[in-house]
Amino acid sequence: MTLVHPGSPPQKSRLGWVARLHNSDLWWSFTHKPSAVLAAIVLAVLILSAFFAPWIVPQNPYDLAALELLNAEIPPIWHADGQWPFLLGTDLQGRDMLSAILYGSRASIIIGAASVAVSLTIGAILGLIAGYYGKWADGLLMRVGDVLLSMPTMLIAILVSAVARELLPPQLRESGAAAVIVLAISLSAWVQYARTVRALAMVERNKEYVQAARLIRVPARRIMLKHILPNTTTPLLVTATLNFGLGILIEATLSFLGVGMPLEQPSLGTLIRIGNQYLFSGLWWIVLFPAIQLCLLVVSINVLGDWLRDALNPKLH
Repeated sequence: MTLVHPGSPPQKSRLGWVARLHNSDLWWSFTHKPSAVLAAIVLAVLILSAFFAPWIVPQNPYDLAALELLNAEIPPIWHADGQWPFLLGTDLQGRDMLSAILYGSRASIIIGAASVAVSLTIGAILGLIAGYYGKWADGLLMRVGDVLLSMPTMLIAILVSAVARELLPPQLRESGAAAVIVLAISLSAWVQYARTVRALAMVERNKEYVQAARLIRVPARRIMLKHILPNTTTPLLVTATLNFGLGILIEATLSFLGVGMPLEQPSLGTLIRIGNQYLFSGLWWIVLFPAIQLCLLVVSINVLGDWLRDALNPKLH
């Protein structure tokens, strides 16, 4: 037994953030939701395999010098004509499908995460301004949001992506394709974050702690960032999780339509577009495996997002 001197200060808790998380209601909810656990495992495997792809797969599918036409159209390994090390077969350029899928997954994940980060930042800032100041700022920003919401998200993304590609110099169109897609997705996705933050900011600005901060002349920027914004993290986290999967799906759709990632740097959508052209010629593996990967990625994110929304909803406790 450890003796503590009466005059000594209280000892700090030695529980780290891992232990606190393990003892939290969120962890209990997660461990008692089999679908969330399975989705987390699947998502972790997909993300880790995508980012450790250079050490897993036999070739770099983005390196055209590593491709050999003699290895083209090889079926999966369990097929009678399958060859090692092409576990999932090859495409018409001799590109290993497993390598292409993992590298393409990494591109899709990065674009989805970057689009969430950009749209969340824009939406949170504009939502704070609209909710805190109100009046003309609120009216102007929300009317712009209403206009964007009246248009289909995919249409805005296609329009922005096509226009941005034409404005870029020809030598930057392929290297800047990912940035263009992130911009296209973000310009149509920030409204949801802005409306969420605006609604909460309008409630928080009338509370006593905000009024007290105003009385002692705390700058408005500090009040918004230090006091109001932390109270919006829960709904923003849920929205960001769900929009992560949506961003990956929009990127795949843009690439499938030919206004996304180039053929030299294929994402999952680009691989599906390439394989779709040869779906009825017997090369079914070129389109099937990227489609399965995309489905697993989006579904696992959505399942986690649904669980997080329910776990953080106080009305369900």
